[in-house]
Amino acid sequence: MSRTTRPRRRPSSRPRRRGGTVTGWAFVVLVVAVALGAGLPLWSQAEESARFPVTATDLDRARTELAALEVKGRAPRTGYEREEFGPAWADVDRNGCDTRNDVLARDLTDVVFEEGTHDCVVLSGTLADPFTDQVIDFERGPSSADVQIDHVVPLSDAWQKGAQQWDAETRRQFANDPANLLAVDGPTNGAKGDGDAATWLPPSTGYRCAYVVRQVRVKAAYGLWVTEAEHAAMDRQLDSCVVGD
Repeated sequence: MSRTTRPRRRPSSRPRRRGGTVTGWAFVVLVVAVALGAGLPLWSQAEESARFPVTATDLDRARTELAALEVKGRAPRTGYEREEFGPAWADVDRNGCDTRNDVLARDLTDVVFEEGTHDCVVLSGTLADPFTDQVIDFERGPSSADVQIDHVVPLSDAWQKGAQQWDAETRRQFANDPANLLAVDGPTNGAKGDGDAATWLPPSTGYRCAYVVRQVRVKAAYGLWVTEAEHAAMDRQLDSCVVGD
């Protein structure tokens, strides 16, 4: 940050810390609304959604959607490139901010914005990481990669399970859809790679139910399929869910 920059701070409550972890971490689920007749999440509702407990209704819906997902083998990864999903972090919702900054502003607390960016560019903040249940201090600059934006359903996984048949605009929307994005610990996100529920789950066992519920909802909204092993892994996680109030 230059000496002449005077950042703006958005008031918010700081997470309680104990031994480097966030206490009382609630199960996280982004409620995905499906656009009437379009089969895609509504931007207006997805942007307002953040982190909610898994309710009995959430769980019932996830079970119904999982049962309806097509089960078949993974298609070849041939032809996959990140660019197939458009430029990274486009301003798809046309709010003047790129998607990465939108998600940082949504998921971090104690957010400081760069002055003159209309509350777009996030300079710093605090992340209560759902993958590890750790508190991470984010600062824009050399250590920016400490916090990354995860595609809950990875782009490569989507490519191998239906996205190859989409048009370019649908893939661009998918890559920037806040319903499928989450600010998380960078190294843990790197370890995830393009794993599906059969090959990778968050280290924080308390978040796995919400994570799988979210994957199911995104796949259902976009008409993606699952492999037999993935379906079985998702089903096991839903069986282990603890329903909140």
